[in-house]
Amino acid sequence: MSDRTEPDASGHSALVIAIDGAAGSGKSTLARGVAEALGLPYLNTGSMYRALTLEALRRGVDPGDGAGLAHLMQGLTFSLDRAPGSRLRIGGNVPEPELEGSAVDATVSQVSSHPEVRALMHERQRALGRVGAVVEGRDIGSVVFPDAAVKIFLVADPGARAARRVPERTEDARATEAALHARDAADASLNPFEPVPGAIVIDTGRTDAPEALRVALAAIEERTGGHR
Repeated sequence: MSDRTEPDASGHSALVIAIDGAAGSGKSTLARGVAEALGLPYLNTGSMYRALTLEALRRGVDPGDGAGLAHLMQGLTFSLDRAPGSRLRIGGNVPEPELEGSAVDATVSQVSSHPEVRALMHERQRALGRVGAVVEGRDIGSVVFPDAAVKIFLVADPGARAARRVPERTEDARATEAALHARDAADASLNPFEPVPGAIVIDTGRTDAPEALRVALAAIEERTGGHR
């Protein structure tokens, strides 16, 4: 299997960096840093599931109704500017703050658990990222982009992840940690949360953001030979 994605329109192999990690492990911080450093677009796939979840909550679609959610998703549009460091747009707009709200947090794992929803999301994610991007989420290196040039897998204990998330939300650390435990259990029911062979594992509970970025960029340089 090739270690790069399919050629882009120019005939060159497009560079895809896959970053996987549990909720609160620092995926977004690292992915943004890598994208800016490499001059690539940044795709947060979690925002896509959150957008569908928020739309379902607003329209009263049962989060347990996979077929209904798949139908609802047909009305959502996702785009990614090709400019370096550009981010996902939903319906032409930047993701709204409500995507990170507690109602979405409590429901997104159920929404993402449906095979028909995940199949549609994976198709959209591949279309967005195949011409080159830093793509972060869950099962990116194993399912969405198994041929990604570099695969990075972030780990951190729930306490460290809760401490990182508290400033982003109104809940206290104990409530946030409990929510992360619940999210981990729900996500683990979908697929084992383990690094794929050859993935670069970074413990962000023991490594601060600048050091994690340094490690990631050094590994990308080594594995791609500096060719982008």
